[in-house]
Amino acid sequence: MNITTRQCTEKDIDPVLPLVAAYHQFESLQTSSAHREFAVKKLLTDPKLGTIWLIYNNDHLAGYMIVCYSYSIEFGGLDAFIDEFYLLPEQRGQGIGNQALKQIKVHSQKAGVKALHLEVAKDNHRAREFYSGIGFEMRDKYSLMSLLIS
Repeated sequence: MNITTRQCTEKDIDPVLPLVAAYHQFESLQTSSAHREFAVKKLLTDPKLGTIWLIYNNDHLAGYMIVCYSYSIEFGGLDAFIDEFYLLPEQRGQGIGNQALKQIKVHSQKAGVKALHLEVAKDNHRAREFYSGIGFEMRDKYSLMSLLIS
């Protein structure tokens, strides 16, 4: 198994969009294809917002990860949110996610990121165990809250 990650460019929109659609279906997210295309294109054309990474297993596309940037006083600088992380069903359970996250951690450190954050469904025990095993910690004192503005 040879796991590699590659930063997407605008030319990668065709392989990325079906993966995003599959992830949104998996998570029961109600987004239109136009919405997904707009959001992905915006991220691909403005690197200050974040990065989309394609994940390969032996040169075969295995999934993707989206890392979006922000700034935190608490963490002392640039931090990032793993907005989406998806592996194709046949690629799961082989250690690919673990290897990909290790590579993204290194890329993030090189970019000056001080902390990585992510969100996990409360009932997704497998994912929670996976992320805990890599070193992500629950912040029991805090809950992620959202306000839709538009």
